[in-house]
Amino acid sequence: MALTPEQIKQVKSQGFLLNRGTEAFNARVITQNGVLSAEQFANLSQAAKQFGNGKLTFTTRLTVEIAGVPYDKIPQFQQFIAQEGMVTGGTGAKIRPIVACKGTTCVFGLLDSQGIAKRLHERYFEGWGNVALPHKFKIAVGGCPNNCVKPDLNDFGVVGQRIPAFAPERCRGCQKCIVEASCPMGAAKVQDGKLHIDKTLCSNCGKCIEKCYFKAFDGGQNGFKLYIGGKWGKKGRPGTVLAIVPTEEDVYDMLERTLLYYKENANARERLGDMIDRIGVEKVRQDLLAGDVLSRREEILSK
Repeated sequence: MALTPEQIKQVKSQGFLLNRGTEAFNARVITQNGVLSAEQFANLSQAAKQFGNGKLTFTTRLTVEIAGVPYDKIPQFQQFIAQEGMVTGGTGAKIRPIVACKGTTCVFGLLDSQGIAKRLHERYFEGWGNVALPHKFKIAVGGCPNNCVKPDLNDFGVVGQRIPAFAPERCRGCQKCIVEASCPMGAAKVQDGKLHIDKTLCSNCGKCIEKCYFKAFDGGQNGFKLYIGGKWGKKGRPGTVLAIVPTEEDVYDMLERTLLYYKENANARERLGDMIDRIGVEKVRQDLLAGDVLSRREEILSK
């Protein structure tokens, strides 16, 4: 018996997407940023053999998809993976699974990207799981300006920063400046006997810190660069820089502001970036940084 559109829509909301040209489904299993225990991997491997076509793939949001699950086996599949604490989902007009690079252990990492992604998963993917948004909302955490997981192409992106503290009075204007030579962005240049940092080029990667023999760079400040409104796709949009904030709690504060503002101001089926372009970048930035959206949290969420 052919499946009805209502049946297909109903299971899609649970994370089961119809395989084109078949009546079987891809089961999308949620992970915390692609991290699974050995027991969970074993469970999914068995589930793929027992309910699907025997193959597991990872999506761009680091969920696991098992293809070939028949419609009438969906409840059994969900019960089977629940034995290891796993669920399906990751679809619809809501916060999508969080992704992050390996900045926690990477030599270039400037923040605990894996830990932050886990906390974002619990606080927003799970905590806001029943909150309907105008469209899907993607979040990514990058450990440094190398941007391996493209945080600036997500609705809300976080990038680790190490902001150099330059003391020009200690600079001796060396003819062969090791800071200038080490800057991957070409932002550091010796001019007229002094080093100058072009802030429009500096990515705050921190490579220059501790390079100077004369301690012109005596440490730096860690921070979080926040992007809003980025997206991939046929009509991609680079994220708008919202702010550089000093603490992880500031990240959560600005994310909550962004989500509430988006829910209140976007049209149905309008991505955050499209809303920003419609309202105006500077107005949105001003509203988020200085507005009162948090004071209306309960009112906005009740709609």
